[in-house]
Amino acid sequence: MSVLESIAMSLRSLRANKLRAALTMLGIIIGTGAVIGLLSVGEGARAAITSQVQGIGSNLIFVIGGSLSQLQSSGPGGASAYEPLTRQDAEAIMADPQTVHIAAIAPETERTGTVTYRSETVTVPVRGTTPEWEFVRNHRVALGTFFASGDDAARGRVALLGAQTAKDLFGLADLALDQTIRINRVPFRVIGVMEEKGGAGPGGFGNRDSFVLVPLSTAAHRLYPGRYLTASGMRVDTLYVSAIDEASMDAAIQEITWVLRDRHNIEFEEDDFTVASQEEILSVFNEITRYLTIFLGAIAGISLLVGGIGIMNIMLVSVTERTREIGIRKAVGAKRRDILWQFLIESVVLSVVGGGLGIAMGWAMATVVNSLDAFTTVVSGQAVLLAVSFSVVVGLFFGIYPASRAANLDPIEALRYE
Repeated sequence: MSVLESIAMSLRSLRANKLRAALTMLGIIIGTGAVIGLLSVGEGARAAITSQVQGIGSNLIFVIGGSLSQLQSSGPGGASAYEPLTRQDAEAIMADPQTVHIAAIAPETERTGTVTYRSETVTVPVRGTTPEWEFVRNHRVALGTFFASGDDAARGRVALLGAQTAKDLFGLADLALDQTIRINRVPFRVIGVMEEKGGAGPGGFGNRDSFVLVPLSTAAHRLYPGRYLTASGMRVDTLYVSAIDEASMDAAIQEITWVLRDRHNIEFEEDDFTVASQEEILSVFNEITRYLTIFLGAIAGISLLVGGIGIMNIMLVSVTERTREIGIRKAVGAKRRDILWQFLIESVVLSVVGGGLGIAMGWAMATVVNSLDAFTTVVSGQAVLLAVSFSVVVGLFFGIYPASRAANLDPIEALRYE
């Protein structure tokens, strides 16, 4: 019997038991859909992070307080084991005559705040910064104006809204200008709306355009004085530094390190801060999302294995029910390999068809989640190929034992079976 004849016979057998075949495929459908869906989350997070980091320019440098070891030892929410960065650190970097490769610097604080306008309320990151932020972060104003140095010096209650935040509060961004909003119950006048960047927020979650900007002094004194006003100066979470060009990145990082080590009185100890380029940040996040994707894929793969076990169980039941049929076929000349091929093909067909339906389900899930703006999902060709390959392997692996058992039946004993 040829392979094509074996395939035709296998398909006839499956059509004769449509409900059983559908229920058997259900495990594979769910497993494959889970693989596609979860891998799309990991791939989406990677794509979102890459887009964000690359979108703010190739000459951006990040500075945060604490070395990696100090950040780990302090623990989440624990006391800082290092001297925090301050606004005075940023001013010293710009004022030092040796920092010739640095174009601008924007210190930033960030806390989650409740923003209200009449009956509308959103919870978004509230960032305190200086006028240089617009240039350093490569994020321009779409409507209105950015706040000026005078607003910062006067601790002015003025704010700029991210494009999505403006839509959430006002429906149309054009309606936001000169309106009064409340940030943690403190009134602020909206003076501008930032251009829309699009895409998900940090790590692929949330919305990249959901935030509020206020002057740095305003954030420290009016919104979060207990966190950012310290004896050593006005504490900040991050320093964003713009090198004069991409070729000057290494020199700019070295200059930042010199100034901060001198200000923090560090001689032989390790730095109590971390300086990283865009490329280094991107590399770290890509490594994290790679492990996340592998982890999510492994979890989903368990569902496929469970589906494979279901196929094997049903195929064993099918072999038992069709024992007399197998005996008759052997009695009229069917060879061992013909029986083996028939049942093995049935198993593979179940897994491949289930895999195809699972891919469609996973793709649909990813599309729905993406449309909700909860986080970005990306269905890659590699994920689809992996799911299809794994489905075929599952069908072969879990179909071998039932097929072998059917092929090895003694025709005389099979004909006696009731």
